[in-house]
Amino acid sequence: MKFDRITINPLRMNGQPCIRDMRLTVRRVIELVALYPDRLELHREYPELDEEDIRQALEYAAASIDDRIIDLPAYATAA
Repeated sequence: MKFDRITINPLRMNGQPCIRDMRLTVRRVIELVALYPDRLELHREYPELDEEDIRQALEYAAASIDDRIIDLPAYATAA
């Protein structure tokens, strides 16, 4: 995978992965996608972000997650 928009600089944002060396972390972009389901609103609030930034942040986050199965408690269903 090529993440040409994800930068890691130990002197910026404590070395967290950022978008294009801005002070906007991948984590923050993921939060913004959740907070702003309307992409037009997200782009109005953060005009410096473009769709490729968002796509790479999502892909980077997905690649960073450990791929393991976690058993969740089953909920009782009413019969």
